[in-house]
Parts: sequence; structure tokens; C-alpha cells
Amino acid sequence: MTQREWVEKDFYADLGVSSDASDDEIRTAYRKLSKKYHPDLNPGDKAAEERFKAVSEANSVLSDEKKKAEYDEARRLFASGGFGQGGFHPGAGRGGGYTTDFDLGDLFGQAGAGGAGGAGGFGDLFGGLFNRGGARQTTTKPRRGNDVETETRLDFREAALGVTVPLRLTSPSSCTTCHGSGAKPGTSPKVCPKCNGNGVVTRNQGHFGFSEPCAECRGTGSVVEDPCGDCAGTGVTTRTRTITVRVPAGVNDGQRIRLAGQGEAGLRGAPSGDLYVTVHVTPDPVFGRTGDDITLMVPLGFSELALGTTVSVPTLDGRVGVKVPAGTADGRTLRVRGRGVPKRGGGAGDLLVTVKAAVPPKLDDAATEALELYAKAERESGFDPRAGWAGNR
Repeated sequence: MTQREWVEKDFYADLGVSSDASDDEIRTAYRKLSKKYHPDLNPGDKAAEERFKAVSEANSVLSDEKKKAEYDEARRLFASGGFGQGGFHPGAGRGGGYTTDFDLGDLFGQAGAGGAGGAGGFGDLFGGLFNRGGARQTTTKPRRGNDVETETRLDFREAALGVTVPLRLTSPSSCTTCHGSGAKPGTSPKVCPKCNGNGVVTRNQGHFGFSEPCAECRGTGSVVEDPCGDCAGTGVTTRTRTITVRVPAGVNDGQRIRLAGQGEAGLRGAPSGDLYVTVHVTPDPVFGRTGDDITLMVPLGFSELALGTTVSVPTLDGRVGVKVPAGTADGRTLRVRGRGVPKRGGGAGDLLVTVKAAVPPKLDDAATEALELYAKAERESGFDPRAGWAGNR
């Protein structure tokens, strides 16, 4: 990708956000569009596939703080004339007349991997551009693949206890024919003769040395003389694959899980990006969760609360008996230790059981008579349910 091709791409427009959009706005826009145009949901739709690729490319730049800063700075310089019409002109207007068309796509890749000079930020792009009186060469590194994001949904118990789930992904992956080398099976890439494998060539101009990515190998340091027919020499093809993901116990709704090396394949055998899986947890009709503790509410009759009882309640892995002491008040929470969410370092949270008084909507004659006798005995004992109530004042 040349300088002009890079800076003239409007990644913000691809995602439908403004140039001052926040990280959250960029992330939200990407998730919405990638889901809309995903090849799995638009089989055979080439336009949707191209749109999906554009959205993914835009997200790979704008979601990375360093790449985004470099992209913004390159666009600013290009718009203000910092780069000439035909490329960068360090000697233009002073008799030098030197012009080169920089491959910023490859330079961005170098910067992300440490870059020339190791200065960090946008300066990495020009780490070898003005080497005072020298011909310092910088060996380029293969460009790492982009990160990939996907989502999965679990039920409450799966999220609490952990589960292994299959994920179906459609993304650029290492070519299975050439195993990512880009070369036809039986052959291998050769060291670039123009840059001797450095990926950068240097030209002396007066007291300065001007470095630029090698045009022969596009900054990779190697050339493929006999390209693989399936990936056209890139080492990468778009394919659908299924991977198995182990979701750890205790994952929360909205949490992201990182799977190193499971993202897009890098060019010509470069390291793959990472896969980020966002987990959505379906609420459970019985259980709730507070940190590592599991919560639930159990209804009890008045007699059970007044006289005490043992009630059987569900847990994540079976049932357990909970002792309710006599005289337990409505809304009291009883704790069962170690029956909550498993903890990463060992052990588990607790089960918090909240009791709720259940009032019968209708009584038969026998029950009514018995309850009236109880109410009379209650009054004669001196019990006043509203004793000490603030509403008495």
C-alpha cells in the first residue's frame, strides 16, 4: 500500500464515525457493522464481503492507540502538504529534487513491532529517513496479523462453572496449501537481492542518508519467485474455521477473553493476531450473582418462619438443605459457605439465600379458625408486631 493509498483511505467513514469519535464509539460501530456484513450472515454476497473487509481494516487501525495516532498524523501532514504531490520531498525547492513514494502500510507495520530507532509514536515511521551522514540499515519484521473480535452467549450455569464452546469464524487465516510461506509447495521464499533481506534500502544524498522500504520485497526482506496459487503469494486466505474455546469459571457478562495467536494470520508466516471473545450471559430465573456469591430467594410460610424448618434449595451443582432458625424474619439472608462461583485461585464464593414470607391468598374454615385462635393467643402473650415502629409517633 503506497503513501497516497494509505492516507486517502477514510477509516472513520468506513465505520460511520467522526474523526474525533471516542474509543467506545469506534468499538460500538465496528461491532454493529461487522455483525451486519459478516460473511456467515451474507453467503455469496461479494459486496457484503468487501464491506466486511473494509470495516475490519478500519477497526484494526482505529482500535489501536498507536496506529490511530500515526494514521491521524499522516493524514494531517498529507492534507497540509507535508507530503508532496508525488511523495515526500526533502530536497524540493532547494535543488535536491529527491522524491520517493513511501509505503506507509509497511512502515506502520514496522512501527507496531518496535520500528526503526525504537523511539515510539509517529517518529518510528521516519526512524531511518534522515540518518546523518550514514547508511544505517534497519531489518524489518514481518507484519503481525490483525486482532479479531467475536461474541458468544452462555447460560448462567455455564458462565459460573466454566464451559468449552466451539466458535465458527470467517477471517483471514494462514494458507493451508503453503503453510503461510506464500511460496508454491516444494519451493520457499528467497532473500531479497536488492536489500539483502533487510527490507530497507538507503540512498545517500549529500550529507544525508535517505531510507525507504525496499520496493522489490515491499519491506518484507524476502521475495517469492513461484507464488502459491491459492493465496497469490501472501500466505493468507480467507476461510471459515471452527475453534474450541475454554471459557473459565466465573466469567462475567460483557467480559472479553483473549486467545493469543487465534486472530488473522500475518503475511508470509508472520505471527497471527489475537482473538477477543466477548461473553454475554443469559440471566437465570432462579439465581443471581454478586461477585463470587450466588444469590437466590426462597418463599416460606409463616409457620416455617415462626417455628423454624430445613428447606431444600438448588445450587449450581445439585441441592442443599438450609436450616431456617425459629423466628426468622421476612427478608433475612442465610449464608451457605462454598456453594457459589469457583474462584480462580481455588475455593468458591457463597450461596446467599434470602427468605420471603408467602401469605396464602385464601384459607378454608379450619385454617381460618385455627389462625384466629393463634391471633388471640398472640395478643394475650403481649406480642405487638408494630412495637417500636417509627410510624407510631
